[in-house]
Amino acid sequence: MKIESLRLKNFKAFRDAEITDIPKFCVFIGANGSGKSTIFSVFGFLRDALTGNVNTALMKLGGNRGFREVRSRGTDGPIEIELKFRAKADGPLTTYFLQIAEVRGKAVVEREILKYRRGSSGQPWHFLNFSRGHGTAATNELETVDDIRDLSREEQTLKSPDILAIKGLAQFERFPAVVALGDLIENWHVSDFHISRARPEQEAGYAEHLSREGENLSLVIEYLHGAHPAVLSKIIALLKRRVPGITNVETKTTEEGRVLLKFQDGAFEDPILARYVSDGTIKMLAYLILLHDPTPHPLLCVEEPENQLYPKLLWELAEEFRAYAMRGGQVFVSTHSPDFLNATRVEEVFWLVKKDGGTQVRRAMDDPQIVAYMHDGDQMGYLWDQGFFEGADHR
Repeated sequence: MKIESLRLKNFKAFRDAEITDIPKFCVFIGANGSGKSTIFSVFGFLRDALTGNVNTALMKLGGNRGFREVRSRGTDGPIEIELKFRAKADGPLTTYFLQIAEVRGKAVVEREILKYRRGSSGQPWHFLNFSRGHGTAATNELETVDDIRDLSREEQTLKSPDILAIKGLAQFERFPAVVALGDLIENWHVSDFHISRARPEQEAGYAEHLSREGENLSLVIEYLHGAHPAVLSKIIALLKRRVPGITNVETKTTEEGRVLLKFQDGAFEDPILARYVSDGTIKMLAYLILLHDPTPHPLLCVEEPENQLYPKLLWELAEEFRAYAMRGGQVFVSTHSPDFLNATRVEEVFWLVKKDGGTQVRRAMDDPQIVAYMHDGDQMGYLWDQGFFEGADHR
C-alpha cells in the first residue's frame, strides 16, 4: 500500500493544507511548532476512531475539550481528512474522505466517503457514502464490475453517528482497498525512542515488534533469536561495523523472570549490561531492530532519528529508511538535522511553513532553485543550512 496524498482542513495547525505526490520515503522539516508531529498524529487519530469512535479519538488527541481543541484555532467549520492511496502498485486510486462536525457539543461523522477511480479519467465510483450514521455501501467486489450501474448498494444504519462506517467493511477480504486502509490505520507505527526506557531489565514476555518508546527492546531481540536468527545476525553484523568494539548482543532471563540485554565488547572478557552502554549504541541497535523487522509496518513514522547518534552514521541510517520503504512499508520521518537531510533526494523532502495562522506544506521538488542546485551536485542539508527553505529554519 502507498499513500499518494493527504489533505487536512481545520485539523490543529493545518487550516487547509495538502501534501501531494508523497514518495515511499518522505522527510518533513520545519521549525518547532510548525506541525510535523501533527501529520503523524492524523494516523493515530484514525486508529483510535476505528477502534472506538470519533469522540473518544478527539478526547485522546485534544484532551477534555476534544473537538474544539483539535479543530484549528479561529475556525468554525468541520474537521476534514482526505487520504488518497493505492492498495497495490497497479491498483485503482482510492480516496477516503472523513468530515467531522459538532452537533450539540458532541462530534459526529458528518460525511464519510470511500471512492475508487478506475483509470486516469472519468468519475470515481462511490463505494461507501455515509452521513451521521446512515448511508449506503457497495456489496460486490470492484474487480467484478465493469459499469458503475452494476454496483450493488445496501442501505445501512450504524449504532451511533460518531462511529466510522469503514469499521465493519475492513473485516471483509472481498473489499481489498478497505482492508488495506484498515490495515494501515490499525498497524501504522510511530517511533519516539527513549533510551532511558530501553536500558532497564524487562519482565519476561513476548514481543515481535519494537514498541513506540523501545522499552521492549530485549524482548524483541529474544524473539528474533528464536524465530529469525539470520535477521538478528545481520543486525549484529551492522552494529559491529558502526560501533567499534561491539562483537555481540544477547539476552539472558534471570531466575526472577527479568530479561537482561547484554553487549559483548571485544576488549573485555565479561559482557556489559545495557545500563552501562553508550546512548548511541543503544539507539543504533534499536533502529536496526526497527528497520530490519521481518514484517514491516504499512506506515512507519519516526521523529528526529538523529538524536544521540554520531552525524556520520546518519547517511547510512537514511539509506536504511529508504530500503525499509522499498520492501513494503512507507516511511515518514521528521528531522532537524542537515546531516540526515544530506542523504535525501529532492523528491523525498517537504517543508512546513507557518503562515496566516496556519501551516502550509511545500515540496522541495516544486522549487526550481533547489532542484537546480541538487542537479549540480549540491546536497539538501547544505541548502537548508544556507536558508533556501524559506520559513523552515532548523536553528
